[in-house]
Amino acid sequence: MRKIIGVGETILDIIFKNEQPQRATPGGSVFNGLVTLGRLKNAYPSENDYEVNFVSDLGQDSVGNMICDFMEKNGITSRFVSRHPESKSAVSLAFLDDNNDADYTFYKDYTMHGLQGAFPEVSSDDLVIFASFYALNPVLRPGIKAFMEKVRNAGALIYYDINFRKNHSYQADYLHPTLIENYQYCDILRASKDDLEALYGESDPYILYNEILSQHAPVFIYTAGAGDIILQTPSLKTSFSVPRIKTVSTIGAGDNFNAGILYGLYRESIHKKEIPTMNESQWEHIIGYAMKFSAEVCQSYENYITV
Repeated sequence: MRKIIGVGETILDIIFKNEQPQRATPGGSVFNGLVTLGRLKNAYPSENDYEVNFVSDLGQDSVGNMICDFMEKNGITSRFVSRHPESKSAVSLAFLDDNNDADYTFYKDYTMHGLQGAFPEVSSDDLVIFASFYALNPVLRPGIKAFMEKVRNAGALIYYDINFRKNHSYQADYLHPTLIENYQYCDILRASKDDLEALYGESDPYILYNEILSQHAPVFIYTAGAGDIILQTPSLKTSFSVPRIKTVSTIGAGDNFNAGILYGLYRESIHKKEIPTMNESQWEHIIGYAMKFSAEVCQSYENYITV
């Protein structure tokens, strides 16, 4: 059985619209996509023979209990989530604007020393995703590196979503060597227009791919909200139009785009060794899943596809 393994943060998102709370739901960049994959597995077990693993840390508190229960109900094993009795689980407040884009305020316990628990076993069949500032955090870096080395040595396929928020822009130069290291681990790199502007002050995906990214991560997927998706590989340069939809909340849109890519790779039985030679038709099919998952999530207050 193939495993889909995510490494990242989980957090309780409390979503506000017009200064009023609308919903409280477990979230986190990698976590959101894994919930979608777990729900698909639960809904169609005969079609989806994979296991969903999540590697993270939580406090030994009511929020942590809520999140672990939610994981198990939604097809994700919680046995690789370390619980810390001395720490509090993280909470975020997400304030939706008129376009239903979110501005976040985070409440975290920075005394938690994460990624010191057990990691799942990894094989060459597996799909692994890591993302966001979690993958750059100096406190967590030893654990991230140890696991990514294990994954690379096993020959598993690695997907990295930069997901670098503008509030960390002042750290971009300091974090650049770590960022490059993450590029070198991954087989597929995704970045948004906002990520590139926050990191490089430049959002042209063609310029950045040619000058920086192609040297480290040969397969690059660029997203720009409702703008075209751009794919660049050593042999391909193409784009895909995004269907127009009416949004309720864009929280989780990119995370579920990632889930769609992973699901497409699973459905098409794509492994690491085949990534560099995939043709445009294969990519169109896989990115089709990503667009559908992302669009579905934008039409509800949930961070993942609905049950």
